[in-house]
Amino acid sequence: MAETNTGAAQDGEEQKPAGNPITIHTQYIKDLSFENPNAPESVALQQQPKINIDVDVEARTTQDQKLHEVTIKINVKADVADKVAFIAELQYGAVVTLNVEEQHRLPVLLIEVPRMLFPYVRKIISDLTADGGFPPLMMQQIDFAELFRKKFAKQMEGEPAGNA
Repeated sequence: MAETNTGAAQDGEEQKPAGNPITIHTQYIKDLSFENPNAPESVALQQQPKINIDVDVEARTTQDQKLHEVTIKINVKADVADKVAFIAELQYGAVVTLNVEEQHRLPVLLIEVPRMLFPYVRKIISDLTADGGFPPLMMQQIDFAELFRKKFAKQMEGEPAGNA
């Protein structure tokens, strides 16, 4: 008869928490804005716009310490010559619970959860720009690990870096 593992660590192995490490309870648009200030001229542009995309990720924990809110903030500004073609702003959030050790919570909240949410953010921005009269903006994958490193390098230098 085979022995079953009752969850106790054996042979020096560390015991890992059981269950999914990330549970997403809900996802939602927290804020959404699209401006086309120079329409209709901006929509008829024949020139490729210069596009600037700013990305930020924030996380906060509820008072009972069980739920976490993660918000991806995307600001897109497209310029042609000296005129604004469009401005798109999105704050996309999720409420999650984590089943990870305390020292891994912040990286999971600011790297792994945004990675899971990004396909939805990308689709919303693509649809938004297309509905605004422009070709769909297909954002490239964001390196959330690099964004995390930059954010906390700034914090270590004493600059504020969100409310994570």
